[in-house]
Amino acid sequence: MRPSNVRSKTIPLLMSVALLTACHGAFDELYDTPTESIDIREGQLYVDASSWLHWYYLDFNTANRNFAEGGTSSAFVQIAIPTEKIEELDGLDRLDGLEGLEGLENPESPALPGLYTYWYDVFGAGLSNHDFRGFTPTATQPEPDSWHIAVHRNNVRTNGGAAYETSYTSMSDLPESSEAFKDETFTPDEWNQLDVWTIQAQMLQGLIGNQGIEVNPVLSSWLRVDIPPVPPTFTLNNHVFIVRFPDNTYAAIQLQNYQSPAGIKCCLTLNYKYPY
Repeated sequence: MRPSNVRSKTIPLLMSVALLTACHGAFDELYDTPTESIDIREGQLYVDASSWLHWYYLDFNTANRNFAEGGTSSAFVQIAIPTEKIEELDGLDRLDGLEGLEGLENPESPALPGLYTYWYDVFGAGLSNHDFRGFTPTATQPEPDSWHIAVHRNNVRTNGGAAYETSYTSMSDLPESSEAFKDETFTPDEWNQLDVWTIQAQMLQGLIGNQGIEVNPVLSSWLRVDIPPVPPTFTLNNHVFIVRFPDNTYAAIQLQNYQSPAGIKCCLTLNYKYPY
């Protein structure tokens, strides 16, 4: 999860259950066959990204092709987050907790694939008050052969891309070409071990297992989650974002809605233009 100006997350059982229900949304991990009617037009996509345990990968070329063929049902590819502990990682044998891995509590070093457990002061000072509690090494996150962006709840990552937030709030108002943004500062993905909430087994004790992975802080700002209050508040940033990819193609993306018609959070309706 990505809070606003702070990164992070028992107390009364009823409040804990309220947090779990509101923040988690629903346990429906179907991303492609929602039980409610979703009206998707050209240049738009919908994905139920409410699962804690998956990334949803998007290839814009596939999205364009699918719409031309009558739908976008297979534009997103669901891939699970690795959660099983492994015993070898980057030449380090028999990893056990933090033994031999001093410094893991520093989000910037080292950047090792795995689950980073933090305690979050959900019912006190809020997400800004957090404490590193442990590390479990896992396999690296699998990826499709071809993809542009991936979403996990309110987190977004790119395939080697970089993002810029424009001042535009309508896709139709954008300049005709991405050339208008070529001199702007684009932000690449950055290592993150606080925001991709993955393991909730000890959530009632304020403990969350987060996936260590690179995410894009600019793109991820399109949906802010604030705790407190409990239940958390969600704030949508409706600015259009420009993403530049390694092949020098560009996409324009906007988050139009973060709820399904039934009110499930992190069900994302995206406006997009690719290539832009």
